[in-house]
Amino acid sequence: MGPHPAVAAIRLAVRRVLHDVLTEHQTDPATTPGPHPLGPSPDRPTPLGPSPDRPTPLVLVACSGGADSMALASALAFESRKLAVRAGGITVDHGLQDGSDQRATEVAGRMAALGLDPVEAVTVTVGREGGPEAAARDARYAALDAAAERHGATAVLLGHTRDDQAETVLLGLARGSGIRSLSGMAAVSGASGRYRRPFLGLDRQTVRKACVAQELAVWDDPHNADPAYTRSRLRHEGLPALEKALGKGVVEALARTAQLSRDDADALDSWAADAEAAVRDEAGRLECAKLYGLPPAVRRRILRRAMIAEGAPAGSLFARHIEEVDRLITGWRGQGAINLPGRVEARRQGGRLVIRQG
Repeated sequence: MGPHPAVAAIRLAVRRVLHDVLTEHQTDPATTPGPHPLGPSPDRPTPLGPSPDRPTPLVLVACSGGADSMALASALAFESRKLAVRAGGITVDHGLQDGSDQRATEVAGRMAALGLDPVEAVTVTVGREGGPEAAARDARYAALDAAAERHGATAVLLGHTRDDQAETVLLGLARGSGIRSLSGMAAVSGASGRYRRPFLGLDRQTVRKACVAQELAVWDDPHNADPAYTRSRLRHEGLPALEKALGKGVVEALARTAQLSRDDADALDSWAADAEAAVRDEAGRLECAKLYGLPPAVRRRILRRAMIAEGAPAGSLFARHIEEVDRLITGWRGQGAINLPGRVEARRQGGRLVIRQG
C-alpha cells in the first residue's frame, strides 16, 4: 500500500523542486565538467550524478518546527535519499519567546532524526525597523542567507503554502502596493534562485494531514494565533469572513491572482528595463518629455529603478513616493525637490529628472 495521499502530495512537490535544482546544478558552468578529451559523442553523454568535477548539491530546509516546515523537512529527507542531493536543515531562534532556545534545539534534533545533515540552530537579534513581523522576517532571511553561504548550499526550501500566498495577496491589496505586491511570493526567489517554495500549490490542511499521517511532532507558534499580529488576524478572522461571504474557493482564487499578477508584473518590469535606455540623454539623465510619453506603469517602474540605483532602500519605497516623483513629470508646476528614503532626493531641472543623494 502506498503512502497517505497527503504524504504523497508533499513528496511529489519536493521531488519536482529537487529535480529542478539538480538540472540547474548540472548545467551550471561552475559545476559542469569540462569537455571530454576525445571530444563530444552520443556514446559519452555528460554524467548526471555527482563526480569529482561536480560535487553533490546541498539543499537546506528552513524549519521552525511548525506543521508546514516539518512536513517539508520530512519530504526533503525522504526524496533526497533517492536523488543525488544532500539534505540539511536550519532552524532560526528569534529570541522573542521564553524557552525559544530550547525549542530550537529540539527542532534541530527532530531534523537530525529524519536523517538531515548538516543541521544547525541559529540565534538572531530582531530589530524594530518596519514593525515586529517585518523585523523578524529580515533577521530570519539574513540568517538563512548566511547559513547557505556557510554550508555552500545550492538551495533553501521554505514551507509557505497556498494559504500563506492568499494571505500575502490580501495584505498587498490592503496596502495598495500595486501589482507586484499582489503577485505574492514567488516559487523561486532570492540571489541565484536560492529560495524555493514547493508547497505554494498545496493548502495548509494537506500539509498538516501529512504530519499526522507520519506522526511528526509539530510546534504551533502562539504568535500565529495572536491577534496583535496583522497576519494572524487575517488568517483567523479575515479569510474565514471572506469565505463565509463569498463561498469556498477564495484561497484558490487569491493564489491564482498571485500567479497572474506575477506574470503581468514580470512583463512590465522587462518592458521598463528595455525602455529605460531610450529615455536617457547622452549624459545618462532622465528626460521628462520622453518619460511622459510612456505608459504610467512602465514610467513608474523606471523611476523606482532609478531611485534604488541612487541609494533609496527598496523596502522603504512606497507607492506614494513613486507618485510624488511621477508628478514632477506629469503635473509639473515648478514644485521643489521630493525627499525620498535613504536621503535621496528627486527634482526637475531643465527638462531633466535628477535623482541623487541629498
